[in-house]
Amino acid sequence: MVNFTIEEIRALMDKPTNVRNMSVIAHVDHGKSTLTDSLLAKAGIISSAKAGDQRATDTRQDEQDRGITIKSTAISLYGKLENEDDVKDIVGQKTDGTDFLINLIDSPGHVDFSSEVTAALRVTDGALVVVDTVEGVCVQTETVLRQALGERIKPVVIINKVDRALLELQVGQEDLYQSFSRTIESVNVIISTYFDQALGDVQVYPDKGTVAFGSGLHGWAFTLRQFANRYAAKFGVERNKLMARFWGDNFFNPKTKKWSSKATPGSERGFNMFVLTPIFKLFEIIMSDKKNDEKRGKLEPLLKQLGIKITDDDYEKEKKPLLKLVMRLFLPAADSLLEMMMLHLPSPVTAQKYRAETLYEGPSDDEACIGIRDCDPKAPLMLYVSKMVPTSDKGRFYAFGRVFAGTVRSGLKVRIQGPNYQPGKKDDLFIKAIQRTVLMMAGKVEPIDDMPAGNIVGLVGIDQFLLKSGTLTTSETAHNLKVMKFSVSPVVQRSVQVKNAQDLPKLVEGLKRLSKSDPCVLTFTSESGEHVVAGAGELHLEICLNDLQNDHACVPLHISDPVVPYRETVTEKSSLTALSKSPNKHNRLYMEAEPMSEDLSLAIEAGKITPRDDFKARARILADDFGWDVTDARKIWAFGPDTTGANLIVDQTKAVQYLQEIKDSVVSGFQWATREGPVGEEPMRSVRFNVMDVTLHADAIHRGGGQIIPTSRRVLYASALLANPALLEPVFMVEIMVPEDAMGGVYGVLTRRRGHVFAEEQRPGTPLFNIKSYLPVMESFGFNGDLRQATSGKAFPQSVFDHWEVLPGGSPLDPTTMTGKVVQEMRKRKGLKTEVPDVSNYYDKL
Repeated sequence: MVNFTIEEIRALMDKPTNVRNMSVIAHVDHGKSTLTDSLLAKAGIISSAKAGDQRATDTRQDEQDRGITIKSTAISLYGKLENEDDVKDIVGQKTDGTDFLINLIDSPGHVDFSSEVTAALRVTDGALVVVDTVEGVCVQTETVLRQALGERIKPVVIINKVDRALLELQVGQEDLYQSFSRTIESVNVIISTYFDQALGDVQVYPDKGTVAFGSGLHGWAFTLRQFANRYAAKFGVERNKLMARFWGDNFFNPKTKKWSSKATPGSERGFNMFVLTPIFKLFEIIMSDKKNDEKRGKLEPLLKQLGIKITDDDYEKEKKPLLKLVMRLFLPAADSLLEMMMLHLPSPVTAQKYRAETLYEGPSDDEACIGIRDCDPKAPLMLYVSKMVPTSDKGRFYAFGRVFAGTVRSGLKVRIQGPNYQPGKKDDLFIKAIQRTVLMMAGKVEPIDDMPAGNIVGLVGIDQFLLKSGTLTTSETAHNLKVMKFSVSPVVQRSVQVKNAQDLPKLVEGLKRLSKSDPCVLTFTSESGEHVVAGAGELHLEICLNDLQNDHACVPLHISDPVVPYRETVTEKSSLTALSKSPNKHNRLYMEAEPMSEDLSLAIEAGKITPRDDFKARARILADDFGWDVTDARKIWAFGPDTTGANLIVDQTKAVQYLQEIKDSVVSGFQWATREGPVGEEPMRSVRFNVMDVTLHADAIHRGGGQIIPTSRRVLYASALLANPALLEPVFMVEIMVPEDAMGGVYGVLTRRRGHVFAEEQRPGTPLFNIKSYLPVMESFGFNGDLRQATSGKAFPQSVFDHWEVLPGGSPLDPTTMTGKVVQEMRKRKGLKTEVPDVSNYYDKL
């Protein structure tokens, strides 16, 4: 039976100091959903007998079938601190009473669904990072931690699957301590690399209570604070003193009853003696092969000492069910997790003080930003919608987001500002009323009248005005909340077409809905009329296409083989200055192309250098960090494609008349050319175009857009073709967990697929090796199946898009080379002539 009512939750929302918004983040299969079950059982939402097996936050059928989380799900829980004294342990923030509202989001761990994690992190202030005892910190743990710290989110850690270390690996106490210590150190190394002055030091320490240890599957976990509580009453020593003794190099000698910082004969590490010994004893007795009576004789006095009561029938249980039951009663997981969240994670009031500047695009002294900073329920509404959640009603969505300032209520008229909205303009802006506000409870929703600042909310009736995310406000001067940065990009594409022509409108509608339902999926129609769906990886794409076929379009589809998007680039400076004349022969443009450094391209893609920057400040950075000439750096005309890409057009002309009048037309041609390059109509990347000289007709009528735009596109193509063009292919970074005896198979598969290993290390204390390698996305289709076959299913790969690399294998202009064949395939697919047009088609002889 659920042990709280919606009214109680609504009452707690008015105390933002007692709200905790947090997401559960980790590598795939480290036990996030399983751990979340313990919290739901504590709240009475599921039965405690099923906790750990039910994975209640995996609400979709395919999540239950595959055993992985695909969509992040939110649920609100009610928590309570047992003692009034515990409130004193909440340092650095105010608290009002002992009741807490916990808005928890369980997010996926598979790298293909990283965008779901980003959407979850944007609306939360704290994160529970789950790390597997055996596998340690993996590639995705690092990715999600990096994202969390980038959003200024405070982490706490739980080391999960401790039962595996005891039952499967059978490690000793000291080895287990060392393994814990190493894992915590790895987490802290990542946290310290992304140190942020405003957030302060957020490293985690067991002796401060920010690390828990446990087993989600068996439903038990503990923090040092809980053990210190037990012993403080027994020994009459202060709890905080004991917590400090229970970690690190603190050794206790039971004979002399003294602590020392070095191991001496007869002394034992505090953590092993006081924390691990009772756990090891319970495991040893329960898992032994003794008869039930003999086992009961040993177990009963121990349980009595620990204050645990079980029935006679329970003593008859098999080993594992009995162990699960006893450990759950001894150290209930929900208690330690709730305690860690309530004591150590920030409330919205605390977090929004330091998060406001990273969340808000506008000036830091306008009313919207002040409202966010103070988490003020009476300020103008500022609400960020981070994703759309499909409803049971076909084709409709809940807008899922967080109220950062003000109060949102049913019927309130709001300004809906999409990501492209600019203050003072009307683009991407709707003014509409919210139909209803709801509370998200995993697969269900509960109606609620209004929601004050600091809470997570679902909105009904605004889904047709927002694509994926956006800002809702009641202030006419408010800027947007910043758009989220995803750590993955859609690099795998498939085209879809309907089997019956009359179903086409349903497919078009279905693609719109699919695009809405996932933060990272891209759907577009190519020049040749194909409908293309792009995803972050094979699995992501497979799930999106399943959803498209079964939920959104509901029509039979033909799905093509996966296709990889390439980028076009140049590898040297143009051998000649290209010249193109306008169709009326009165205007001439002279242009050269040259490659840009990879560092600069990455800085542009990461948003460190943008077209909105002050041109003088940007020129200084380009000169100091990237070796540009300051005069050139101040004369950047545009970034492209889409005004933000990693290609630049620079004005290097001297004293040209009427130049400013044709600037817009040249930039339009540049956007067109960089969106569809000369080799295969793929977007360009890392190319800098220099305008060398321009000759223009004196009469303005002869140098309009119609004369200049196609000419500038031709001259850009010519200069790129004269600068030794090349194709860039996307490359995955693959991390593979594999036991030593199966490593040969991994190397074999990687070599066959043009992959190369750049790091290999053994996880101390385990037979597992961690292999990191680069693998071209083109070669990654079917990689997982191949790897499973070659290693008899012992290897676990995780691939994430890492960088672009020049496709080896000759010039893309020569149809006999490997790259040339790729280009021919690409052009054929797009319905173009198979031969790349010769450079002489684009420029005129002098």
